[in-house]
Amino acid sequence: MTALHLQRRGAKVTLIDRWEPGHARAASTDYNRVIRAISGRDEFYTRWARDSRARWLELQAETGQNLMYECGALILATGGHCDWEDATSETFDKVGVPYYRFTPDEVRARFPQFKVDEISYALFEPQAGLLMAHRCVITTVELFKREGGVVKRGTVTTDASERPMLDGRPLEADVIVISTGAWMAEMFPRTIKPISAIMGINVLYTSTPDGSDQFDMERMPCWIDHGQGSFGIPSSEGSGVKAAVVIPNTPIDINNDERLIERQSLNKTRQYIRHRLPGLIGERVVDSKFNQVILTPDTHFIVDWHPEHSNVLLAGGCSGHLFKHGPAFGDFTAGVAMRDYGTADRFKIAGRRKLSPKESPSGR
Repeated sequence: MTALHLQRRGAKVTLIDRWEPGHARAASTDYNRVIRAISGRDEFYTRWARDSRARWLELQAETGQNLMYECGALILATGGHCDWEDATSETFDKVGVPYYRFTPDEVRARFPQFKVDEISYALFEPQAGLLMAHRCVITTVELFKREGGVVKRGTVTTDASERPMLDGRPLEADVIVISTGAWMAEMFPRTIKPISAIMGINVLYTSTPDGSDQFDMERMPCWIDHGQGSFGIPSSEGSGVKAAVVIPNTPIDINNDERLIERQSLNKTRQYIRHRLPGLIGERVVDSKFNQVILTPDTHFIVDWHPEHSNVLLAGGCSGHLFKHGPAFGDFTAGVAMRDYGTADRFKIAGRRKLSPKESPSGR
């Protein structure tokens, strides 16, 4: 998205990727991602998500590709742990985001797929939904090339001073934007690694029941279940129901580990399904993905110039909630790269601190 917006601003842009765009190691390579505005008390990300929603729909109309499905998002608020959800209601009211607040009985009536015995209430955001993530990446790259951008294969590393190198030689450009996801920590051990952690997330896709459309996106929303450390997406385009249980501090060697799910995650996900989605008990896992996420202490993104190399702009720090913001993030980062304006304080490398779940825009 940054490359596309730089191209549209009149820059001559070359996009260098270590592997084929959309490759299986990328955090954005999975079939789908949730897009929702819920960000606790953080109005900034709430507005960005709404802006990006409109931009995704525009890109969908422009390219003729099915990039987004508005099946809604259900946010389950567990009793005694509702600070993030409570704050979201207030933010939605300020920003003007359409939503409903459901009692447990209303959730059962509207979305019988969910067992909500311990839930205090739920927020339903009808204009949320899912993005077909892999298709979004490929479509954006093709649009970038159509508009004159160049895509090259290559491995960019850094030297002892963290200067970007390509094939053993310094990378030459007026501006170099580094947006390498979890690999940013490895590339910038002094600048990015101290303010980041890399976590692996196991994702399972479970078959829907024979002859039933109850778990399809036409009948079921995406959901976020912080009380259970989980989130999920209904079956879309035949994928099966996606469920992820986030196991804190799951380490990953991003260069050497196989992208295979762990037995611990399989067991936890099945346990979660028994608890929250009883209609899927006994259904078989039909697919899986293993993604890596780079987390900053405050879960804010990174868009800032390298402290020693004035033409190197670092962009990322996805913290598990960047993909949906892609169009707004890419446009903003392109403007910073062209020095049309400075970056936001929240995106700067310095001054990072751990936020409580109540403060965090991601609820973590």
